[in-house]
Amino acid sequence: MNTIDEISEIQPILLNKVQPNFIQTPQVEDLINRAFLYLQAGYPIHLSGPAGTGKTTLAMYLAAQSGRPTILIHGDEQFGTSDLVGGEFGYRKRKVVDNFIHSVLKAEEDVTGRWVDNRLTVACKHGFTLIYDEFTRSKAEANNILLSVLEEKMLDLPAARGVEGYLRVHPNFSAIFTSNPHEYAGVYKSQDALRDRMITIKLQHYDRNTEIEIAKAKSGISGTDAEKIVNIIRSLRDQDKNGAIPTVRAAIMIGKVMKLSGSTANSSDKTFVQSCLDILDSEMDYINNEKQKEINDKIMSLIMKFC
Repeated sequence: MNTIDEISEIQPILLNKVQPNFIQTPQVEDLINRAFLYLQAGYPIHLSGPAGTGKTTLAMYLAAQSGRPTILIHGDEQFGTSDLVGGEFGYRKRKVVDNFIHSVLKAEEDVTGRWVDNRLTVACKHGFTLIYDEFTRSKAEANNILLSVLEEKMLDLPAARGVEGYLRVHPNFSAIFTSNPHEYAGVYKSQDALRDRMITIKLQHYDRNTEIEIAKAKSGISGTDAEKIVNIIRSLRDQDKNGAIPTVRAAIMIGKVMKLSGSTANSSDKTFVQSCLDILDSEMDYINNEKQKEINDKIMSLIMKFC
């Protein structure tokens, strides 16, 4: 008779509550307070916004403050339900030879399926915090399993798992989702029923003070240099809202290159100027050399203005 041997290979991570480089300005504290309120009320939260707005960083910070182990999932186009719930992976074969009577040989053999719980099942069973990062990069049908988890607090399980057909979600279970706008390449529109079960906090670019503090803390440069870089990025973003999308991540990248190379935020520093052109140009969306020259001219004029 075939039976299922259930094992679990998914190990949660325990995040440190103290996040040294996590910046808490008034704007960030407001986001944290709102998110905590919704989580404490028992609702999953959804951090939605453009790339580079700190969604994953904020999600990890919130999970760390819960004090519970964390399970992390990254959305993937190839995901199916088994990638969230689990499935049979391999078999275990056992053979027993009975030679109690020397003239009689009896052999018994069975094959046991090996069931492996995947991340969603582990989080629901043990009451861990689930971070589903960029969940809309998975196809909508793969995420249908979440509907009953978030509403009825029940996880439907395949019959192959060999136990009850459902799992009651642990009362300490909580979920944090992140996503980019569905206009982004590789992003699917999530089903209305799933979004209806979440509270969405829409993130945009941070205010100037927050971006300066983040750039300073993440790259290790001075506040003065961080301010100059952020001024360039914010001005470039404001000048061309359709094509220019530099985020605070670009400021961090420029700052780290400065720190490593020993350069300064000065228009006469060739290393600084070239790193600004390379990093900021890589975040732009253009289709020809003429547009590239126009963007580079904008960047150069801003470097001259602020540095």
